[in-house]
Amino acid sequence: MPIEIKMPALSPTMEEGTLAKWLVKVGDRVSSGDIMAEIETDKATMEFEAVDEGTIVAITVPEGSEGVKVGAVIATLASDDEEAAPAAPKPAAPVAAPKADPAPAPVAAIAAAPVAAAVPKATSDDRVVASPLAKRMAAELGVDLARIAGTGPNGRIVKADIEAAAGGAVAPTAAAPAVTPSAAATTAPAAPVVSDFGIPYEAEKLNNVRKTIARRLTEAKQTIPHIYLTVDVRLDALLKLRGELNKALEPQGVKLSVNDLMIKALAKALEIVPKCNVSFAGDELRKYTRSDISVAVAAPSGLITPIIVDAGSKSVSQISKEMSALAGKAREGKLQPHEYQGGTASLSNLGMFGIKQFDAVINPPQAMILAVGAGEQRPYVVDGALSVATVMSATGSFDHRAIDGADGAALMQAFKQLVEQPLGLLA
Repeated sequence: MPIEIKMPALSPTMEEGTLAKWLVKVGDRVSSGDIMAEIETDKATMEFEAVDEGTIVAITVPEGSEGVKVGAVIATLASDDEEAAPAAPKPAAPVAAPKADPAPAPVAAIAAAPVAAAVPKATSDDRVVASPLAKRMAAELGVDLARIAGTGPNGRIVKADIEAAAGGAVAPTAAAPAVTPSAAATTAPAAPVVSDFGIPYEAEKLNNVRKTIARRLTEAKQTIPHIYLTVDVRLDALLKLRGELNKALEPQGVKLSVNDLMIKALAKALEIVPKCNVSFAGDELRKYTRSDISVAVAAPSGLITPIIVDAGSKSVSQISKEMSALAGKAREGKLQPHEYQGGTASLSNLGMFGIKQFDAVINPPQAMILAVGAGEQRPYVVDGALSVATVMSATGSFDHRAIDGADGAALMQAFKQLVEQPLGLLA
């Protein structure tokens, strides 16, 4: 019998997702492990692999569909046994046709609706009733109010009517209803949108990743009492060691970044001050026995934090290799759940943008995040004398429910010492 392909749960927290792209079509044969689709979860865009073998006979959820519930049937597969039967291939065509074609119909219907409604309408005394904003917009955009059917109370013309008319969705003359729905949907230019203050703008729908970022950061700032602690760290010794290590590692094709060394330093500092390697969980405090560092990476879909697992026990060259691979996958939207879920603390580095110092928002359920700024030449007192040194400001954000100020200060002190005496990172 046909095999139903259902929307998978690609992360423990996933309840619904967006079917971003189909990589197969009706009639294609798939084998176990073949990539069938790209699905956007609340964390990233991920590839969906086939489990069974057979031929795609129906795609019931078109690409671009949002809010597809986990477990919903998204396609149908005919198994090899069905394909072997003489009469089996014939029923496949009528199954595919009605399910693949109707998907665009609602879009066309929506696009056509304003055309049908756009019949010039006047009040009993031939006055045009419109809101002040609609009148101002009409004057600015050259829209004839007399030819617009208002959708507001008692036929009142409102801002949305002007936007639709300016974009070509509302017919300027009575001849416009002759345009077919499909033509209206494909040829109408995008409507310029104007805010309540008369400022033009473009509206971009939030993807699932951006929605999750917004929800989690709002939750973090509303529910987590942040405390911020900043230290200035001298980088000269670290930069010298990095240069020497890169020369030694060049035959291996490894090039350490400053960020790789910061990951190691934070992980080692958490081992020195384990009271900061914790998270608040209601009526309990969770104390972690290893340092898994989440590293902020800017991806096209939004910020994501791949994890260097047990960074404290790894060499800096191993951290560098893993971070390079994870950052590449993050930018391509190919991270797997285990590569970005979890972590005991986070690191965010904006130094490459010239940012001197900033306060990062804690990534719940973690209890701390380290914000690293740019290294720059500054006047600095060395051995009691004023000199010039390469200095970086680093700020730790701590969940005050789980971490006391003194413990946070001890972590920042340990981090500073490890960076200024970097041989400790190689131990």
